[in-house]
Amino acid sequence: MDKQQEYVLRAIEERDIRFIRLWFTDVLGMLKSVAIAPAELESAFAEGIGFDGSAIEGLSRVSESDMLARPDPATFQVLPWRGDHRGTARMFCDILTPDGEPAAADSRNVLKRNLAKAADLGFSYYTHPEVEFYLFHTPESAEGPLVPVDDAGYFDHVARGTGHDFRRATIGLLESMGISVEYSHHEGGPGQNEIDLRYADALSTADNIMTFRTVVKEVALDQGIMASFMPKPLSGQPGSGMHTHLSLFEGDSNAFYDPAGQYELSNTARKFIAGMLRHSAEITAVTNQFVNSYKRLWGGGEAPSYVCWGHNNRSALIRVPMYKPGKGQSARVEYRALDSAANPYLAYAVLLAAGLKGIQEDYELPEEAEDNVWDLTDAERRALGIAPLPNNLQDALDTMERSELLAETLGESVFEVFLRNKRREWVEYRAQVTPYEIAKLLRAL
Repeated sequence: MDKQQEYVLRAIEERDIRFIRLWFTDVLGMLKSVAIAPAELESAFAEGIGFDGSAIEGLSRVSESDMLARPDPATFQVLPWRGDHRGTARMFCDILTPDGEPAAADSRNVLKRNLAKAADLGFSYYTHPEVEFYLFHTPESAEGPLVPVDDAGYFDHVARGTGHDFRRATIGLLESMGISVEYSHHEGGPGQNEIDLRYADALSTADNIMTFRTVVKEVALDQGIMASFMPKPLSGQPGSGMHTHLSLFEGDSNAFYDPAGQYELSNTARKFIAGMLRHSAEITAVTNQFVNSYKRLWGGGEAPSYVCWGHNNRSALIRVPMYKPGKGQSARVEYRALDSAANPYLAYAVLLAAGLKGIQEDYELPEEAEDNVWDLTDAERRALGIAPLPNNLQDALDTMERSELLAETLGESVFEVFLRNKRREWVEYRAQVTPYEIAKLLRAL
């Protein structure tokens, strides 16, 4: 037994923990959980906990349903909303086959595989997400209208506002679980908020995002309101994105920094950006996986719809942020298409794979977009070589299905299950008669 496992067992005894929740994430980014008693934990560390993987989206076929969940002791945290006495803790799990091999369809393993590829090239991968979400008064029914908790806007200070109390409570819980928060504020939509998590390695960030979503939901329930990470819950209002800052390090040195480069970006950074741009259409089905995601991308509200990059240009898909000149550790790029509802393990894996492809294949970075891309005409964008992202989920899936990069990055199991599930979502969505059609056509026709 290693030292981390010993620490966890000792902490459980000292803090009177009565339940340990084992967390893992399915292919669609939904958190799954099973609780075990402390007496079972030593065996779980050694052998894993068996469960029926065929019942979890994408983990296994019925004919090979037995799976094991083995907790990662480095992710041990007490769940503060469960109380101090006879409490509950959680750990994220790696999913294994019965013979102890990593399950090909485990989302966390997909990211770990791609981090290993980056490590073979000498890189470690860091991410910093800006997570947006909406707060609503709890609707009386599923069909009831969505009423935001306030009418405030970007950076507004609302005296005794629900958002202030909500963000304070959320940040308190996150920090008690070892998750550092950098910024928090009201976003542009009514009832919309943003909380930014501090830079961390990509695997820790993905784990933190899954914890973040759970904490936000728990605080909302406690305050009698509803939180949603839906990409576009309100027509005519901004969608909820998860702009993510990315960088590669070589040891303690930021591989994206070159004091002599344009905007102090290294050739490595430029090739990484070029890779994300060239493969952006292919990865969009993963970074924006719901039919509703395309209401955000193409519904206004400063969402990135076109494939281009720019220095501090918020209309670009990839932005090179301004930072203190000469501060090499801060060199980074920001990918702006991600939804707050994306599976963070898969999303960060495909972004990394696209960027590394640019480095390995020596992609050339196109000219930056200096204009507001949204204000250009289609002809002007074509003349500049600026292509659109996919217009809807079906287009995104068609592009993904043709991508060798995505098939290799995700692995055959995840690739096939993801495509199959999302094509089913598109068919179900396309068959719906929407309120828009009823309002426009029922009486007119």
